[in-house]
Amino acid sequence: MLTTNNEFGIHQGQRVALYTLENTNGMQVKITNYGATITSISVLHSDGKRKELACGFDTLDGYFGEDYKANAPYFGCTVGRFASRIKDGKFNIDGQEYTLAVNNGSNHLHGGLVGFDKKIWQAASNENGSVSMSLTSPHMEEGYPGEVHIKVTFKLTDDNEIVIQYEATTDRTTPLSLTNHTYFNLSGFEQSIENHITQIDAAEFLQPDEDNVPVGEVAKVDGTATDLRENKRLGDCFEQMETGFEHYYTFDKAADELAKVATFKDSESGRTLEVSTTEPGALFYTGYFTSDKLQRENGDQYGRYRAFCFETSRYPNGPNLEDQGGAITQAGETYQSTTIFKIQ
Repeated sequence: MLTTNNEFGIHQGQRVALYTLENTNGMQVKITNYGATITSISVLHSDGKRKELACGFDTLDGYFGEDYKANAPYFGCTVGRFASRIKDGKFNIDGQEYTLAVNNGSNHLHGGLVGFDKKIWQAASNENGSVSMSLTSPHMEEGYPGEVHIKVTFKLTDDNEIVIQYEATTDRTTPLSLTNHTYFNLSGFEQSIENHITQIDAAEFLQPDEDNVPVGEVAKVDGTATDLRENKRLGDCFEQMETGFEHYYTFDKAADELAKVATFKDSESGRTLEVSTTEPGALFYTGYFTSDKLQRENGDQYGRYRAFCFETSRYPNGPNLEDQGGAITQAGETYQSTTIFKIQ
């Protein structure tokens, strides 16, 4: 396993690093400590050329472009303190109401105005070739109680597995839900994702309200385009959906069990992505609202249906749900989570 560390740019007077992990198959994963962000996932094609499979940019400046900031797609970043939306930016713990920063209409989204995706993390290479990134979130940051210490470790194996492990502790009971927000296109951006064949082990999803926030209702997938328990072509599903997928699926597995929960395959190249996780569910988003103005410096075109996210996490709006899905971490408890993206 080869790990290299180069300068990616300067932000607010601080050096931003870019780590490159490379395995014996020539697969590369690039991660910057700005937002603990995966900027690139690439594999060697049969013609010897490198194929990029993830949305991102080759320069730090790309993440500060006006079109990117206006669209806010969160390409590849580590999301926290809490992934997805919290209704009206409010929750109650032990009889005390907390009010969060709101940045998505009336709701709190992906950690607020300055979430973990906009922080410079402390990064270090490990002896096993992995890279760990650490961050401390102070008490009442963005409105959240508790000082939280977070570590995210990225490892690339010779089986083409990107292993992401999360660990966090808090001195006060607080909502906590961490995820990685990488967008994938298994065709190498030669086509949209409409020819991706998708299978997700989930019979239910959390039904959102008019603000796209789950408030307690659970929907069955039976007989609808959302039923992905058997392989389906995404383009066929899109024909029955107004804006594609933005659904939080709950997995058919035991809590905290590390299990394979989804498989995606590009029909043209035959390239596949398998996802395994300990999390109770994932937000599957197919990029309907991603701006067509965005592209990588090499010309890889992003935009509507050009890439998908599979954000493994605790339940969106979990602090306000009767079944919280592990959304609250108790003082002194250790938050732990593992997700593996395997590309073949």
